[in-house]
Order: sequence, then structure tokens, then C-alpha cells
Amino acid sequence: MLPIIRPRRIRKHKWIRDLVAQEQLLVQDLIYPLFITSGSNITSPINKMPGVFVYSIDKLLDEISKSINQGILAIALFPQIDNEFKTLDAHHSYSDDNLVCKAVRAIKQKFSDQVGVICDVALDPYTLHGHDGVLNTEMSDVDNDATLEILGKQALSLSRNGADFVAPSDMMDGRIRYIRSALDQNSFANIGIISYAAKYASKLYGPFRQAIGSKKIGESINKESYQMDIRNSKEALQEIELDVEESADIILIKPAIHSLDIIANTSSSIKIPVFAYQVSGEYVMNYLYSSSCDISFESVIIESLTCIKRSGARAIFSYAAPLVANFLKSNNRL
Repeated sequence: MLPIIRPRRIRKHKWIRDLVAQEQLLVQDLIYPLFITSGSNITSPINKMPGVFVYSIDKLLDEISKSINQGILAIALFPQIDNEFKTLDAHHSYSDDNLVCKAVRAIKQKFSDQVGVICDVALDPYTLHGHDGVLNTEMSDVDNDATLEILGKQALSLSRNGADFVAPSDMMDGRIRYIRSALDQNSFANIGIISYAAKYASKLYGPFRQAIGSKKIGESINKESYQMDIRNSKEALQEIELDVEESADIILIKPAIHSLDIIANTSSSIKIPVFAYQVSGEYVMNYLYSSSCDISFESVIIESLTCIKRSGARAIFSYAAPLVANFLKSNNRL
């Protein structure tokens, strides 16, 4: 007996597929992570991330101008800190004269509120050992509570210099409450917090760590005592619930593709927005696959980003944001 119900009827033509599509990736869904370095007139390719560059502040402004013209609404800054500013106590992380603060001031002076500026709150670019916090007296593990004090100072410094949102990515216990209190007590009640609430201890961060200089090629940094175990999902929901209670404005989950279940469960269970981060290893995997199979990188990365959005992410951090934005604009997906 032939089927009566034929779902293929609404797949036959592109026009009907577009009409019934449940999710559409849009330019305004994209957040553009940008790497910055000291100096001037620098646009340097990142060895392990094809098509991604580290910029001096003057060239950063040019790149942001292009992204604004493409319709990208927000950028996120990640610094490549000179070794002379790296210490055990990461004190340069809260200097108003550090690289990120200089970049934020320059961005706000040139673009004002044309683009949102999100700043990472974590110590790994500023520590000699590359961990996201200061180590205990035995130098054997990250000292949670001592790290909170420095993170609070870092968040205040970024806010003073014009950041729109601070984004703690350290995974210390209680850091959202600590940072929110520090901001509120210092007249920064309107500065938002994007919490890396479920950040797994993944092998997919390697290219990023090399890009910011928190590790050398071939070197491994074990962050499993504070980043989450990839085997756990209920733990992620607990972390997210705690950060919501502590006044996070937005929840961020990473790596994105490896955490689609967490994104879906979170977006259906909490009332605040859920963002996802398509991390450096995911970007590289998409790039290498498309290159080796002679498939357009745009089509592969857009498929990946669409699946992330389908899972419930309201916005997505992606290194391919300009490429994707250009494709979407050319196809009238604004």
C-alpha cells in the first residue's frame, strides 16, 4: 500500500523548504571573536587557524569597521599578552593600561555604540603558567577564592574603560556573584555579565590557547580541576542554575557542537538567553573537512552554526562570522 502521508511534499522545491524552515541563521545571530596584540600595523595570520588573524589595535579598528558594515552586532576581545606582563599573580589583568583596556577605549572612541564590546574575564593570558587563576601556595592547583578577588578587579577595569559586557570564562565557584557585587558597588550596575556557565575541559581549545600565547605548541595544560568533565550533563545544569541565581544576564556554553544537548536542555529550562561558542577546534575541523573534500567552507560552517542555533542558542561566537555574514547578506538573510 502506498503512503498517504508524504513529508517529501514540503521538501520538493527550495521555495517551500524556505517557507517551512523552522530555523534560519541570520547575521544578527553572530558574535565575532577577535585576537589583539601590541604594536601597530599588524595583521598576522594565526598558524593553527586558517583565515583567522591577530590584530594590532589600529588594524583591529579596520576589521571592526568591516564587520559593522556586514551587520555584525557584537565583537569579543582576546589578548595576546607580551611575556613581560605575565606574572604568577596576573596583576596586569586589571591594569587600565593593559592591551584590552586600550583596545576598548579605541573602539568606543571610534564607534561609540555601533558595536557591542564583550570582554573575557579570565587570567590565562596574564599568568606565567597559563591557568585561568592564581595557583595555591603549593603551586599544585588553582586557588578559587584568591582568584575571585583578581577577577573582580579585572571586571571593574574593563567596565571603567567601556566594556558593554564582561564574560567570565574562568569557571571558578562563585565568580558571578562576586563580580556582580563588585560591579554594583562601584556604580557599574548596567554592565552585563555573560557567564561561561558550562565550559567543558575540552581538547578543542588548543588553537585558541596557542593564539593568545597561554601555551606553546606541543604543550598541554590540564584544567580539569575547574573546567567541567565532558561526561557530565547534570553538573552542567547545576552550574547554569547557580549562575542564573547569582545574576548572570546571559548563559554561554562551549564547545558548541559537543554540547548541543546542554544547549537544548538549558534553553528550554531557563528564562534568560543562552549563547554558544563555536570554539577554535570546531572552526579548524570545519575548515579542514571542507578543504580535504573540496566542499565550500561557507556551506560547511553554516550547516554547523545552523545546528547550534537549532539546538536553542540565541547567538553564537564564531571565528567565521565575517565570512558567514557576507554569505548571508548576499543571500538576503539579514
